Amino acid sequence: MDFSFSDDQRLLRETVARFVADRYGFEDRTRMMAMPGGRDPAIWSEMAELGLLGLPFAEADGGFGGGGTETMILMEEFGRGLVVEPYLSAIVLAGALLQDAATAEQRAARVERIVTGDLRLAVAFAEPRGPRYTVDARETVAVGDRLTGEKIAVLGGDQAQELIVSARTSEGSTALFFVDPAATGVSIRGEAGYDGSRVATVTLHDVAAERIPGDGAAHLSRAIEAANAALCAEAVGAMAAALDLTTEYLKTRKQFGVPIAAFQALQHRAVDMLMQLELARSMAILAAASLDRPAAERTANIAAAKAHIARASRFVGQQAVQLHGGIGITAEYKVGHIFKRLTAIETLFGDADHHIDALTDLGGLAA
Repeated sequence: MDFSFSDDQRLLRETVARFVADRYGFEDRTRMMAMPGGRDPAIWSEMAELGLLGLPFAEADGGFGGGGTETMILMEEFGRGLVVEPYLSAIVLAGALLQDAATAEQRAARVERIVTGDLRLAVAFAEPRGPRYTVDARETVAVGDRLTGEKIAVLGGDQAQELIVSARTSEGSTALFFVDPAATGVSIRGEAGYDGSRVATVTLHDVAAERIPGDGAAHLSRAIEAANAALCAEAVGAMAAALDLTTEYLKTRKQFGVPIAAFQALQHRAVDMLMQLELARSMAILAAASLDRPAAERTANIAAAKAHIARASRFVGQQAVQLHGGIGITAEYKVGHIFKRLTAIETLFGDADHHIDALTDLGGLAA
């Protein structure tokens, strides 16, 4: 199988890598996170100018028609730079819902504004009680087109101009709705996550909403698969950055008059990190390549990829911190922040155990 990139894909990687290097150094990231809302609004505008916000949307809707491979390339570079902008939630997750579930009229009213950076979406589906990782709405209810309930851990929810909210209908099914955050009856409380992301609790009381047709739970499951494929790529980028920092530290840190990289035990640990990184890279490619496959194959492959990468993320993150010693957990040094993001990726949209259970239920990977 040919895993080489096309000229356009190589150009995309170069563009994103240059953007991250020029605008998202660790000091820049620290400065932006100290700003109101933990973000620099100019960064999102620059992403729009580079065409990154339109990457996954169909050309017919005003996007650039990128697929899973293009998203993988972008997210890997974002992982290297620890980019905290809500690209995953506002573009990948919400974008997948728009592409798969929204009507042509609903897309026409939104996609071009998303591409230009004038509209940012957030997806609200998690609830404070009930099974972990479920996509079924239980406590948020829809009476006609009016919603009442509470959503938690809404990624980028306090920065969104529109929400996509799941709710249980009178028939007992899960449906999706567009909600204006400024509408009467909506309350949003945002806070910073430990990894630099922004999350919000959204409370709804008899709020007017616009329904998105179709099976909301099925659409959410499909969108979360796209988000997990993107997370796999982001984790690969973050692990690569952690390994680069660790090997450089081992070469420069001296003990007993020699660089600690001379000690065979530490060499072996660095090699173990590299092995886990390369295995994870292969699984991220599998996840991205599976997005256009038949449903059962897609679901199984992405579950396998996320399960493997969740465990690889923990291993590489922990090794990076341990091999750095005390400096590895200081706020002024990047490797500790990489570890935090890898820890978040490990559990976001399903941890390893969740995805192994899902893979078992599906009968494992196809031969």
